[in-house]
Amino acid sequence: MTSGDVATEVQNRIIVQVGDVDIDLTGSAKEIDSIMATRIKEESWSTALAAIRTAREIAIQAARRAAEESGLPERGAAFQTLCQKNNLSRKPEQVLAAIQYLREVEGVHDSPPRVIEGLFIDAGMEPPGNLSLYLNRLRERHFIEYPGGDGNRKNRYAVLTTEGRSHLDNRSRE
Repeated sequence: MTSGDVATEVQNRIIVQVGDVDIDLTGSAKEIDSIMATRIKEESWSTALAAIRTAREIAIQAARRAAEESGLPERGAAFQTLCQKNNLSRKPEQVLAAIQYLREVEGVHDSPPRVIEGLFIDAGMEPPGNLSLYLNRLRERHFIEYPGGDGNRKNRYAVLTTEGRSHLDNRSRE
């Protein structure tokens, strides 16, 4: 560093508001990590996470009820809107979104290729050409996995991993 250079410290900020829990932290990454490590051990953090999980489950149940009550005629439009609103224009992300949509919204846990392809067709979108290839690549990237024992180690039982959900979340922010 030359005598004219000025060192600047990067300040980070994290704000979390869930129910009655408000966390507003400012500082270096190291300081925030330290404070968050302490906060995560507190009961208020567990309460906040429980509130988030509850809200998520309520939203998923409402979406399932709406889909069931309507007889699912709008499933294609809903999936297409999901892809458009979340900037999911590439096939791998669309396949990932299809798995999540089928599992979380429609409650389908056994989704063979024809079911996933049917969702694309219902949405008026070009289905993936070689779905098994997409699924295998998503698995290699640790975006999907197969729950349970060896009997479920087929593409039709794929679920999103934490990395897969994070990838979709990051795509929707772009």
